[in-house]
Amino acid sequence: MQTSTLRFTLAGLLLLGGLGAYAQPTTYPRNGVYDQRPGLYAFTHATIFTDYKTRLIDATLIVRDGKVEAVGPNLKIPAGAVVQDLKGKYIYPGFVDLAASYGLPEVKPPERTGRRPPPQFETKKTGAYDWNQAIHPETQAAQDFKVNDEQADVYRRLGFGAVLTQQPDGIARGTAALVSLATAGHRENEVLLLERAAAGYSFDKGSSTQNYPGSLMGSIALLRQTFLDADWNQRNPGKEQNLSLRAWQEQRSLPQIFEVSDKLNALRADKLGDEFRTQYIIKSRGDEYQRLTDIKATGASFVVSLNFPDAYNVDDVYDASRISLEELKHWEMAPANAALLAKAGVPFALSAADLKDKKKFLPNLRKAIQYGLTEEQALRALTATPAELIKAQDKVGSLKPGLTANFLVCSTRLFAEDNVLLDNWIQGERYQLSTLPADYRGVYTLQVGSQPAVQMLVAGKPEAPELKVAVAPNDTVRGAISVQGELATIVYNPTPKNKATAVRLTGYYTPETRVFQGDGQLPDAALVKWTARRQEAASRAARRDSVKAPEPVQLGAILYPFAAYGRPAIPPQETVLIKNATVWTSDAAGRLENTDVLLVGGKISKIGKSLTAKAARVVDGTGKHLTPGIIDEHSHIGIIGGVNEGTQAVTAEVRIGDVLDPEDVDLYRDLAGGVTAAQLLHGSANPIGGQSQLIKMRWGAAPEDLKVAGADGFIKFALGENVKQSNAGEANVLRFPQSRMGVEQVFVDAFTRAREYEKEWAAYNKLGKGKQKKAEAPRRDLELDALVEILNNKRFITCHSYVQSEINMLLSVADRMGFKVNTFTHILEGYKVADKMKAHGANASTFADWWGYKNEVRDAIPYNAAIMHDAGLNVAINSDDAEMSRRLNQEAAKTVKYGGLSEEEALKLVTINPARMLHLDQQMGSIKEGKDADVVLWSGHPLSVYSHAERTFVDGRQFFDLESDKVLRQDMERERLRIVQKMLAAKKGGAPTQTATAKPTGHFHCDTDGEEKELDQ
Repeated sequence: MQTSTLRFTLAGLLLLGGLGAYAQPTTYPRNGVYDQRPGLYAFTHATIFTDYKTRLIDATLIVRDGKVEAVGPNLKIPAGAVVQDLKGKYIYPGFVDLAASYGLPEVKPPERTGRRPPPQFETKKTGAYDWNQAIHPETQAAQDFKVNDEQADVYRRLGFGAVLTQQPDGIARGTAALVSLATAGHRENEVLLLERAAAGYSFDKGSSTQNYPGSLMGSIALLRQTFLDADWNQRNPGKEQNLSLRAWQEQRSLPQIFEVSDKLNALRADKLGDEFRTQYIIKSRGDEYQRLTDIKATGASFVVSLNFPDAYNVDDVYDASRISLEELKHWEMAPANAALLAKAGVPFALSAADLKDKKKFLPNLRKAIQYGLTEEQALRALTATPAELIKAQDKVGSLKPGLTANFLVCSTRLFAEDNVLLDNWIQGERYQLSTLPADYRGVYTLQVGSQPAVQMLVAGKPEAPELKVAVAPNDTVRGAISVQGELATIVYNPTPKNKATAVRLTGYYTPETRVFQGDGQLPDAALVKWTARRQEAASRAARRDSVKAPEPVQLGAILYPFAAYGRPAIPPQETVLIKNATVWTSDAAGRLENTDVLLVGGKISKIGKSLTAKAARVVDGTGKHLTPGIIDEHSHIGIIGGVNEGTQAVTAEVRIGDVLDPEDVDLYRDLAGGVTAAQLLHGSANPIGGQSQLIKMRWGAAPEDLKVAGADGFIKFALGENVKQSNAGEANVLRFPQSRMGVEQVFVDAFTRAREYEKEWAAYNKLGKGKQKKAEAPRRDLELDALVEILNNKRFITCHSYVQSEINMLLSVADRMGFKVNTFTHILEGYKVADKMKAHGANASTFADWWGYKNEVRDAIPYNAAIMHDAGLNVAINSDDAEMSRRLNQEAAKTVKYGGLSEEEALKLVTINPARMLHLDQQMGSIKEGKDADVVLWSGHPLSVYSHAERTFVDGRQFFDLESDKVLRQDMERERLRIVQKMLAAKKGGAPTQTATAKPTGHFHCDTDGEEKELDQ
């Protein structure tokens, strides 16, 4: 080694903390004198992890001018290097966090006052930007970033050396910047590693005060339309100068990070990306394990939060009852999320995001390792993976020559319980985090004055030593030892039964000789000298006893759905033979007594008497009744994030199918009421609402698997008080229409625009490919696309309706504009216009006897359904309500009393008739060979209030039965009690707790405004 090489101890390096700040050249002038020597360091004899899988023993790391120059064993140390001997220490690459807002201005949410503000239809942002405030891809984090030592220090103490910073605001958030966490003497241009490292998105409009979007489906529609607009803008530069759309397109080549609030929104984000050939990196919330198969199928990489919920305070029985099973189980299973993702092969980076108290990050990280994440997987998720995801592996994430010198110096293995993060070096500059506490543990010979020498054991943890003193051959007493710097204090009582005999010793510790010595005072007030000389290190047994081994992790099962009444697996599709039932076919065959029905492969295979089938599960239907599954033509269950996008008069671009909630317990409750399928409708806040979704009640399936494959598209229209905001308050008098005349004009205007739009595209599509390249293509408009589908009989209208005058108006507009109204729903004055509806070819879906809840239903009568039926209309009874949906068989039965319908015709009102309305009668709605095996076995007559569904099959899967329901309830109670006991133990062990709060568990209705459900009354 050259004689000019400098040698420093660990303590000596404290003087060098500022040299690195001047090692890199800068364009900024400095006032006064300064030292611009390059920072040159050599870290020797360390165990060095150059990346997550490569470990070097007794190796050297050489850092010059903020970069890694060399790493390996037996390196020649350059002349002039400051040498740090790290024998026994470990070096790791610095962590990288991809979900930070470090150094950026705080996002301020819109001010909320007691009075609801008037609607804001247009953006308040000036300039040639997007029409919507929540779309601002032109925002660049690098331009707003400012070095902040206080914020950086929080991340540095967790082991991070660099973060991807972006303001978490809006739906299109602009570009994120990769910055280092160096601060002392550094300017923004010196710590900026990548100016445009990624582009950010979310479903949350953030600080935007603009009304649209007012729902989750609106956010998704806005993103879809912006994709199309940006592409159109790029292909037709002369049409519109839009800085936002230009920025959007420029960012398409960057890594795309999409922040979501839960695992279902992760699936929605990925589906959106698939539509536009974009693979998002998904910043999630730590519940991905609940839908692991679907999460893996996305092919996405994830940025995973280690924000684990605290245990609930469940001492109070009433408080505990307010905590959902999902919340209880998530508390238990959240720490296993990362391990389960790794086991499934899902790439992910770990993040400190979402932690209000960032100090919990490292304990939570160790907890994730305790729950199955390997140390190698953890290190990869904190270094290599985040660097690779944003294509910055040539800058951070490992310790290879040429990369930024971001690394950690540790007292032992990085993830060991007793590891101490000593230093965090960032861009070749040292940030001291802590000093290694002296290890006083060992066996000492204690001499107090002239008393006989005794043995003294110091055990426990280095930072919290425990003391035992052998006061007799077979008698040991506990004491207390405290070391503050060089000052040591020892207190013990050789005769514990006598509290007045404590010995107090004060002195100092000499590390070189490993001796305590000083002055003491005996119980009789005598002053003495004392010494304690270390004879040997603390025994392994003493060390083992001082640290409790973690208890083996025991977790409950993952349920599908991850909610009450969930199961470890979706029921299998079976071959089932139902014997000797009274079969209500809802078909030409009528009602069949003592008949068998065979279900095979999800279909109704055979209907007859004395049927047999090999390997079939036989269900005795003697004395019971078998019906087709009930179909609810008008429902709002299974929807999340708002049922209305009522911020505009026409929102045909939004889709209920984008916001299905497979965990809504109302799906299970519907199964218990014999419902097997439903049309989930947009609300009635605007004349032309969103596209509906036809689903089956496949309880436990993923959102996309709820959908009826190949079904026709439907859309919600509305008439009446809601669309003109009659009851919306004084603030809502600005949105057109505000009168019934205006409602008509909305329809006329919308379909006029749709006709022109269709002609424009038809003209363009007639051009040859060569002429199309030269011509300017029309702008694709999702709203008008849906209306054109209506004009071409590819999408069908379900219209919320009450009053005959408005029904007549829409029939007139439809005839004039050339479209059909498929179904009038509610239609409480349908009995007045049944002849006109029949002439138009419309269906009628109504309530049995629901009236009196607002002015426009004052003419409702219970004979409505029967009168329309007798007039030759196809009539159904619907619910529009989660509670009524569970008893649609009883609602249908009312038409026997009010109108004299036959029992078979009454049942058809909730089976084959709604199937016809929804164009599904070829596959469901009746018991007929070849149709879907959607059937219900009732305990008695299906129209009786005393009967209940004993078994409900969907696609031949028994999704509900009374016996299983009883078992599920028992299992849920046992699972709740098990986790509650676990929480009590956690609280007793000192774990933090949170107070249980009741969560809203209401329902969406036609007129529900906003994302929150209305509470049950």
